[in-house]
Amino acid sequence: MLVGKYIVVGVSGGIAAHRALDLTSNLVKAGAEVHVIMTGAAREFIRPLAFEAISGHRVHYDIFAAPPGWRYPHLELARKADLAVVAPATANIIAKLACGLADDLVTTAALAMICPLVICPAMNLYMYRNPVVQENLERLRRRGVSIIDPASGRQACGDEGPGRLAEVSVIVQQIEHLLGTNQDLAGLKVLVTAGGTCEPIDPVRYITNRSSGKMGYALAKTAAVRGAKVYLVSAPTRLVPPTGIEMVNVETAEQMYRAVMDLYPQMDAVVKAAAVSDYRPGKYQDQKIKKGGGLVLELERTRDILSELGNQKKNQVLVGFAAETQDLVQNATDKLVKKNLDLLVANDVTQTGAGFGTDTNIVKLLYPNGRVESLPIMDKLEISHRIWDEVIKIRG
Repeated sequence: MLVGKYIVVGVSGGIAAHRALDLTSNLVKAGAEVHVIMTGAAREFIRPLAFEAISGHRVHYDIFAAPPGWRYPHLELARKADLAVVAPATANIIAKLACGLADDLVTTAALAMICPLVICPAMNLYMYRNPVVQENLERLRRRGVSIIDPASGRQACGDEGPGRLAEVSVIVQQIEHLLGTNQDLAGLKVLVTAGGTCEPIDPVRYITNRSSGKMGYALAKTAAVRGAKVYLVSAPTRLVPPTGIEMVNVETAEQMYRAVMDLYPQMDAVVKAAAVSDYRPGKYQDQKIKKGGGLVLELERTRDILSELGNQKKNQVLVGFAAETQDLVQNATDKLVKKNLDLLVANDVTQTGAGFGTDTNIVKLLYPNGRVESLPIMDKLEISHRIWDEVIKIRG
């Protein structure tokens, strides 16, 4: 898969440095020639000898120490690299890269790189959530750097939340796609919906749901990486849109309906990951409703976007989602049949690791022939790749 590719792995000083060994091993197994650069702090966590044994190459860490035949290590590495990945990337090295600082071999080589650069943040959750860190990551994204968001879970310090290094399988998949080893969606136009729609009650209040949009954004990102022309119709989220896509921002179910139906005839595939409100207030109040006694809201049904897509389907592959709390397979099967879907992705949101706002999910794939495939808990990027794999199969 990566045969003949020259990959530079930068390792910075975090507790996740040991997982860079697994990453190096997987890249070597995939056929890549891997050269590792370590910061001084990284060498406090793990010895260079371990990387040398796995990669089969000398580990680089001294900006002034050139191997035989090399003049300048940072330039030699930069010129030969097909891709560079920093894993783990601490808050410190992210800040250096965002500001263009170069005070060690990792940052100096990164500045000289003209190949794709992948950053894999790993740090304490409070450090990761710090606005400065998020601003630095956003700055790197704007420059075209690929950021693989950290996973959530228990950290070495005992805290629980986002900040764990992404799964090695997710990092390897992203590297494979960036190097063009799998452009199986090239030439296709795909539409993805994401987020939870908002139905206004008055100028300050609205009805919505718990959807974070993470699954939809992961689907859009992976489709773009695999070569598709991606249109993302998104309800409000707090997420940064993936690069290289056409973004359509909406708020209400009606706005999403119009945007989706307008784009639908041009699409080869549609994945409806958005959580669309089933109901909206029957009457919008122009002025803020003041406190008083009890408040009664009369609700009316919104239009069923997925049903309409199923009714109008011609050659498109149509994928739906079902978030359930009970009778998962039965309810999902009913939805699959009634809405004329080619694939339905179902999850029980009461399961740990599968609820709203998580970086992971636990899903079942349901097919029109009655087959049900259960997937283990996975990162949402991994699941999104599986879904696009199935879309390719359905297209024949």
